[in-house]
This record gives sequence, C-alpha cells and structure tokens, in this order.
Amino acid sequence: MSKGELFKRIIFITIGAIMMGVALEKFLVPYNIIDGGIAGISIMLSHLTSLPLSILLFIINIPFLIVGYRQLGKGFAFSTLYGIAVMSMTTALLHNSGPFPDDKLLAVLFGGMVLGMGVGLVIRYGGCLDGVEVISILISKKLKVSVGNIIMVFNVVIFVIAGFVFEWSSAMYSMVTYYIAIKVIDIVVEGLNESKSVMIISTKYEEISQQIVDRLGRTTTLLHASGGYSGVDTKVIYCVVSRIELSKLKSIVQVADSNAFMAVESVADVVGGSFRETAH
Repeated sequence: MSKGELFKRIIFITIGAIMMGVALEKFLVPYNIIDGGIAGISIMLSHLTSLPLSILLFIINIPFLIVGYRQLGKGFAFSTLYGIAVMSMTTALLHNSGPFPDDKLLAVLFGGMVLGMGVGLVIRYGGCLDGVEVISILISKKLKVSVGNIIMVFNVVIFVIAGFVFEWSSAMYSMVTYYIAIKVIDIVVEGLNESKSVMIISTKYEEISQQIVDRLGRTTTLLHASGGYSGVDTKVIYCVVSRIELSKLKSIVQVADSNAFMAVESVADVVGGSFRETAH
C-alpha cells in the first residue's frame, strides 16, 4: 500500500469513527437507544455499572481484535483497533455534552443516519468498529453461514436484552435505528450507483442487445445456451447496468419482447472494462 493510500485510509477511518462516537453520545445514549454488537452491550453495561462507555467500548473489543489479528491479518486488525480507539476517545470527550436533538424520534432517525455513515466509511476503508463483525467472519468460515445472518442473530439477542435493561420502547427504537444504519451503510459502502447484473433470455436477443448498446451505451455479452426442456439452442444476453438504468432496461426488454425472461442480481463491485466510463 502506498503512503497516499495509507493516509487516505487513516483519514476516512478517523472521520467514520468520530461520526459513530457522535452518534452514540449525542443521539442514542441520552435516550437509552442502543446500537447492535459490542456497542450495544457496552451501552447496557455502562447503564448498569456506571462505568464509562468509552472504556467499555475499548476493553470489550480487545479479545475480538486479538482473534482478528491472528485470523484476518494485521492490516485489518490495526485498522479496526485504530477506529475503535478514536471512537472511544470521541465518546469520552462528548459524554457530558448532552443530547443534540430534544426529540427522541429525531434522535432515532438522524442517529441511525450518522451511525450508518460512520460505520460505512470505516468498512469501506478496510476496518470495522465492532468485535461482533470480526467473530462473525470467523464463525462464517467455520459454519458456512453468511456473516449478515450471524450478526443479525447476535443483535436480535442484544435488542431483546435491552428490552429488560431499559424498556421495550427503547428496544424497539433501537431496532429502527439499527435498520436505518444498515441501509445507510449499504449506500456508503456500495455507493448510490450500485451495479446490477442482468441476464435476458429472448428469441429477439439481437434486437434487445442492440437497443441496450444504442440507448444505454452499455456493452453486452451473448452467451450460448440450450433449453433444458425444449433443447432449442439460443443465446442469453448478459450485461451490467447501474441501479438507476435498470428501469430503462426493463422498458427496453418489455417493448421488444413481452415474453422475455429477465434475472437481475446485485453486484458488489465492477472492475475493469469500460463500465465506469460509460455510466450515465
């Protein structure tokens, strides 16, 4: 990694960690609203024991970071350690500053957005801010279960416990905050122009392919295929478009062949080719 890339990583992880600290101390903690993962556990323990949230956030994450260092690499572990340290210091500095909005619903909405942007930036630049994510990656490798599902199970348990520690309305507000944060994380990590891969099966594949090139400026790939039932040889159109262009693509296909079959999937990333250059 070049010095420029390292500097960029440090800057954005710092910004993301500060944003999460602000979200916790200015929006969520004053209203007994929790985040998922270690942050949620730390908030509840701080409430029950009166220990500083900043100390708990750092100490509870340490065992997970040790495991992450051994299994996931020192670059990821050090990025995560740095992010958690910055987040902990931010919560310490803001602990007695009081809530920013006077309305609990606004705290939920904007707290979830700020939290999601912060966590998303850290993830995008090679780290994380919660030990549950680290242990979920390791469990996923062992059990062949998706990381997202493992994190979801952890957080459901945490939110249920929060209902007993605080009150059930706080637990439900926390779930809303978490949902908003997850959606914002997706946008920050993947971008607004999330790509979609599309496969189109139609007897008018030549016409549709040409329309995609002419009207969307996208290149297409024709894959040779054979019907499993009919045995008829045909060609399948494969292309990648942005999320914004998807509706236009559907319109093109519908006009050309109302009986065409389309399969659409999300693409995590697109590398190479001319995709970025031809995006609208």
